[in-house]
Amino acid sequence: MRTNTLKRRALGSSALVTVALLASQPAFAQQAPADEKADEEPAIVVTGTLLKNPNLVLSSPVNVVGEQEIATRQINNAEQLLRDLPGVVPGIGSAVNNGNGGASFLNLRGLGSQRNLALVNGDRLVPSGSGGAFDLNNVPLALVSRVDILTGGASTTYGADAVSGVVNFVTKSNFTGFDARVSYGLTQRGDGAAFRTDVTMGGDFAEGRGNAVISLGYQKTNPVYQGDRDFSLFQINSFNGRAAGGSPTDTPTSFYFTETQPNALQNNATGTGFVTANADGFNFAPYNIYQTPFERYNVFAQAKYEVADNIEAYGRGIFSKNTVQTIIAPSGIFGEALNVNINNPFISAAQRATICGANPTLDCTAGSTATVAIPAVYRRTVEVGPRISRFTTTMFDYKVGLRGKITDSLNFDISGAYGQSNQVQTLSGYVLRSRVQQALLADNTTTCRTTSGGCVPLNLFGGNGSITSAMVGFIQGTSTIAVDTGLSQVRGVINGDLGIASPGASTPINFAVGAEYRNYTFNRTPDNLSQVPGELGGAGGAVLPFRGGYKVTEGFVETNIPLIEDKPLFNKLALEAGLRQSRYEVNAPGKPTFNATTWKVGATWEPVSDIKVRGGYNRAVRAPNIGELFAPLVTGLTSLAVDPCSGTKAQGNANLSAICIGQGATAAMIAAGSIQDPAAGQANATGGGNPLLRPEVADTFTIGTVLTPSFLPGFSLTVDYFNVKVNGAISSPTPADVINACFGSVTAASATSVACTSIRRNPVNGRLSGPSGTVAGLPTPSSNLGRIDTSGWDLSAAYSRDVGFAKLMLNLNGTYTIDNYFKATPSAVNRECVGQYSVNCGSIQPKWQHNLRTTLDFGNINVSLLWRYMTAVRYEQRLFEVRKAFSGAITGSGPLVGQTFDFNRIGAANYFDLSAGFKIMDRFNLDFLMANAFDRKPPIVGSTLGTTGQNSGNTYPSSYDALGRRFQVTLGVKF
Repeated sequence: MRTNTLKRRALGSSALVTVALLASQPAFAQQAPADEKADEEPAIVVTGTLLKNPNLVLSSPVNVVGEQEIATRQINNAEQLLRDLPGVVPGIGSAVNNGNGGASFLNLRGLGSQRNLALVNGDRLVPSGSGGAFDLNNVPLALVSRVDILTGGASTTYGADAVSGVVNFVTKSNFTGFDARVSYGLTQRGDGAAFRTDVTMGGDFAEGRGNAVISLGYQKTNPVYQGDRDFSLFQINSFNGRAAGGSPTDTPTSFYFTETQPNALQNNATGTGFVTANADGFNFAPYNIYQTPFERYNVFAQAKYEVADNIEAYGRGIFSKNTVQTIIAPSGIFGEALNVNINNPFISAAQRATICGANPTLDCTAGSTATVAIPAVYRRTVEVGPRISRFTTTMFDYKVGLRGKITDSLNFDISGAYGQSNQVQTLSGYVLRSRVQQALLADNTTTCRTTSGGCVPLNLFGGNGSITSAMVGFIQGTSTIAVDTGLSQVRGVINGDLGIASPGASTPINFAVGAEYRNYTFNRTPDNLSQVPGELGGAGGAVLPFRGGYKVTEGFVETNIPLIEDKPLFNKLALEAGLRQSRYEVNAPGKPTFNATTWKVGATWEPVSDIKVRGGYNRAVRAPNIGELFAPLVTGLTSLAVDPCSGTKAQGNANLSAICIGQGATAAMIAAGSIQDPAAGQANATGGGNPLLRPEVADTFTIGTVLTPSFLPGFSLTVDYFNVKVNGAISSPTPADVINACFGSVTAASATSVACTSIRRNPVNGRLSGPSGTVAGLPTPSSNLGRIDTSGWDLSAAYSRDVGFAKLMLNLNGTYTIDNYFKATPSAVNRECVGQYSVNCGSIQPKWQHNLRTTLDFGNINVSLLWRYMTAVRYEQRLFEVRKAFSGAITGSGPLVGQTFDFNRIGAANYFDLSAGFKIMDRFNLDFLMANAFDRKPPIVGSTLGTTGQNSGNTYPSSYDALGRRFQVTLGVKF
C-alpha cells in the first residue's frame, strides 16, 4: 500500500515523477509492512517548494531514490549511495584517505560541496567544519524512505548554498511496528569487512492522536590497505612510469650539506659513511588505504501529537557519534634544516670527514664540539609507525515545532532547531621537529646537551633501525585539534491557497510566505604542537586557532498559479515564482553586513495528460562560509608534479633563470641543475580566508519534459536540460593557474612581476616543497573573481510490466554533461574539466554516466542487476603543452613491471552489481549482493597526475572501484 501511495504522490507532483515508478518498488510483495499506516500520513514532504498542496505540478526536476533501491544497494552510509549517482561527482568520502577531514560531503554537478545542501525532511542540520556542509555520515539511513535529488537552483526555497541543488533525505512518518536488520560484507580478498545493524520501533499513542518512532544504529567498517592490491603495491610516477618509492624522505637518513649539492648523500647500511641516496626513495604506498575505517553509533527519534483540533506539536532529534581514521606512511624529517655537533657520538669518522669537507670554515680539530648547520635532512622514521589521524565527531540536532490550520485553506508551521557538532582530531605517530633538534645535540650516547623532557640522544647517522624504542619515545608526539560548530534556527511559514483561482482554472492559487533566522558559529582550538609550522613531521602546515560565525535573517514568498486547466492543448498550465531576501551579519570586528536577493520563475505545461513540459529560471545566491571568511593564512600542500625551474630547464635561458632566482633559488643551484620537482608531487601553497568576500551569484536554467504515455502503461521518461553560471565565484587559483601566470611564456614573463615574485622557493635547495615555516610555495588567495559555467542533460526512464512468470522492472538514470568551465581569476585559464583529469580538476566528471537497474520480481524472490557506466576520460589537454603523461611499459619494482599502460587516457568503465532478495515466513527478509561482479580492476594512471585526495593508489578510488568484487548479506525482520 505504501508504495502505491508514494507513486500517486510522485505522479501528482512532477517534481518527483522521474524515477519514482520503479525506484520505490518493493523487492517482493509485503503482506503486512511495518509502516503500513503510511497511507494515512498527513505530513507530506515535497522537495523544492514550501507550498502545501502536494498535487501541484512543479517545474523543478527531482530524481528519486526509493527505499527499496537503498536496501538493494546495501550501502553503509549516505555518501556511498550518492557517490555513484549520475549528476554527482565524488567528494570527500570513505575512499579519500589523505585529505579526508573526518566527514563525508556531497558534490552535485561538480560545483563543490559548498554549493549544494544536504537536508533531512527539508531541514538544514548543523554543519561539520567551517565549510558549512552537513556531514553525510550522520544520515539515519534505516529510517529513510526516499532520497530526493533536486538538481537546480533552490536558494529561494532553502536559502543560500543551494546553487547546484539539494539532496533531501525523507524519513518515514507514522511508523508503526518493529524493524531490525543486520548486515555483513567482505571483499573477495577477505578484507574491508563492513558490519551494520539497525533497530527501528514506533507506534501510535493517545488513541491515535500521536505517533513516535526511534531508530538505533551501529556500523563498523575496516580499512583496505593499498599494499594488499598488486596494482598499488608500489607508487608509480605518472610521468616516467617507474614503480618505486615516490618520496625522497627515505631510510637511512639522507643529507644535503650544501645548497648546490646535486644529489643527496645517504648513510650506508652500517652507518660508517655516505653513499649516493636511493633515487627510488621511500615506497609509501603499502601504508595508505583505499577504504577508511569507520565506526558510528546513531539515534534518530521523532514524534508528533495532536494537542487540539487541527493543531499538532512535533519534534525530532538526531544524535550521532562517529569515528573516521586516515592512515598514511610513517612520519619523519622532511627536508628540515637542523644543527648537529661535530663530535656527536653517532657520527663516524668517515661521515665527519664528509661533513667537514662540505663546511671548510667549521672547526673540525680533534676534540672540537662545534655545531654545524645541515641545510636539509630527510629521514623516514619507520620505527615510529604510520601516521594516524583519528576524527571523533559527536553531533546532535533537535527540532520542535507547532503546525496546524488557521482556516480550511490556510496552514501554519512554526519551529525552532538547535544543533552542535563537536569533532576532536587526534594525530598520532608524528615526529616532533623540536625534539629531533634537541636530541641531535649530544656529546655522548646517553645524555643530550639539553636534558628537558627526558631527552634521549638520537642516531640519524646509522643504518636502518638506528632509531631505538627509547629514541622513539622521546621524539614522537600526539596532537589534538578540536572543532566545534553550532547552528540555531527559527522558522515560521504560512501556506495554503487564496480561495480564488484564475479565470481558466479551478485549482486555487497557492502561496507560502514566511521568515527564517539562522545563527552559525565555529571555533577551532588546536593544541600548541599543531600551531607550530613544521613541528609535526609530515603534517603539512600549521593549524591555527580561529573562530567565526554569522547570522542571517530572511523573508520569503512562493506562489503557484494555475492558469488554464482541462482545455484543448492545455490540460494544465501553471506559473510559479518565488523571492527570498536575506541579510547577513558577520561576527567580526565592525560586524560587516551584506544583503542578498534570490528569486525564481517557472512554468509547467501539460498539453495532454501524457505529456508535461517544465522549465525554470533561478537567481541563486551563495554567501561565503565561515572558512572562506575567517580561515587564517597558512602554508599547506597542493598537488604539483613538475617545476618549471627543475633540473636543467633554466640553463642557457637567461629570462627563466632570472625568474627562478627571483623566487628564491640561486644561480649556483641553476648551474648545478640541482633544483628538483616537488617532493612526492606535492608543492607548498599559502592561502586562507578573506573577510572582504561577498555572496556569489548564480543563474540556473532548466527545461525539460515528462512523458507518461497512456498507450504504454508502466513507462515514464524525463529529459531535462540544465545550465548553471556562477559569477563572482568564491575561489582560489589552481596550481596550474599560479604556474602559468608566471611561466606561461618564459620569454615574455618578467622576473619582477608579482605573478612570479609571489612564488617563494626553498632557500636551501630551490624546490617548491620543504618546511612550511620557511617555504611559502604557491600563493592561492581567495577572491570573488571566479566564474563557473556548466550545462548538460539529465535523463530518467522507468518501465514495469508483468511478463507472466515475474514482474519486470527497468530503471535508467543518466547524465550527459556538456561542459563544466572554471576560471579562478580573469587572467586564469578558462579550464574545462568534463571528461578530463589532472591536478586542476579534482574528481573525475565523465561526459556521460548512467545507472541501469533491471529487476525480476517473482513474488517472494527477486533478482536484480545494476549496470553502472562511465564514458572514457583523458588527461587534461591543456597540460599537454607542458608535459604528457607516461605511456609505455612500467619499470622499477612490483607486479606491474613490464606491463604497458597509457596514463593519458582512461577507458569507459562498466560495473555490474548482482543482488537477490528473499521473503521468508512473511516477516523475514534476506538480501544478497555481489558488487563489481566481474571483479573489474581500476584503471592505472600513477599517483601524481591528480590531486592527492582523489588520485591515490595509482588510480582514482572514489570514481573507480579499487576494492574489487565485494559480497554483502543482510537479514531483516519486521513486526
